Amino acid sequence: LLHQMDVIGYDGYNYPYALSIHDFEPITGRIHQPPPVHQTFETDAFVVCSFVPRLYDYHPDSIPAPYNHSNIDSDEVLYYVDGDFMSRNDIDAGHISLHPAGIPHGPHPGAAERSIGKTKTEELAVMVDTFKPLKVTKAALEIADEEYHKSWLDS
Repeated sequence: LLHQMDVIGYDGYNYPYALSIHDFEPITGRIHQPPPVHQTFETDAFVVCSFVPRLYDYHPDSIPAPYNHSNIDSDEVLYYVDGDFMSRNDIDAGHISLHPAGIPHGPHPGAAERSIGKTKTEELAVMVDTFKPLKVTKAALEIADEEYHKSWLDS
């Protein structure tokens, strides 16, 4: 008996695995957890992380906003699906951000301060970290926000 993935010419319409994002439960902790606790899938080429409604850090002195970081080994694409994205200013559902490998990024100005005392998030977002550089298409360049890099400046 052959498995559908072993057939030459398989067109990919019979998905062998499915996961509802609404069933995913990330690890939470007293202090801010790193992105791998949100990881839902892994391949040799990329990982998928899912940011779902969850409790924030619950240590009395914690700062729930993510820390500034650089992904030195991967490009990061984040698709904002729904909810309140506490670490970003002026990000709405449907926005996509690209953080190339080695470029520092983190919460926008004021986001860390706004996160203090918050107990939970209702955000829904999907992040893909690739292990080889992404190539940006002409179509993506046509819809790019040319001012996005300035969003980390205090205004």
